Amino acid sequence: MLKEILSKASCAECRLCCVFDRYDVWETPLFEAETMGKVAAAVPDAKFAKKGGGFVLNSGEITDGELFSCPALTENGCMLGDDKPFDCRIWPFRIMKSGEGRVIAVSSLCSAVYGQSHDDLRDFLKEGLAKKIFAYADKFPEAVHELYNNYSVLLSENEL
Repeated sequence: MLKEILSKASCAECRLCCVFDRYDVWETPLFEAETMGKVAAAVPDAKFAKKGGGFVLNSGEITDGELFSCPALTENGCMLGDDKPFDCRIWPFRIMKSGEGRVIAVSSLCSAVYGQSHDDLRDFLKEGLAKKIFAYADKFPEAVHELYNNYSVLLSENEL
């Protein structure tokens, strides 16, 4: 979904979006049942918790300095390929809630995207991805998170 603005090589080098500490474990993606089933079949000790119409990773207790990796992450990248959860396919974009309603924000943690012109990112979103993101949020409202401090708002729903 982000091929025009983010190369596979950049993602393969980084993988930051697949590893979580105790402060960003809320960022684990929402898995639809079929995708969760694929991961559970390949990684039997992967744990999931039901959340609304989907499933989230259950990391258990994470202590300071400890990291939790997505069980779909392998040495060769994500085992799911193009079947990744929607949250993963659009990261570093995130659907979030703010005072003005739902917004699409971008994480400052992904320097490959965050370093691009925010005007260009807005234009990219308006070319069709924004509608897909808001439609996904309609279907899975549990995927919408409160606006977090390392995210910059790019587009509000009422700007479409």
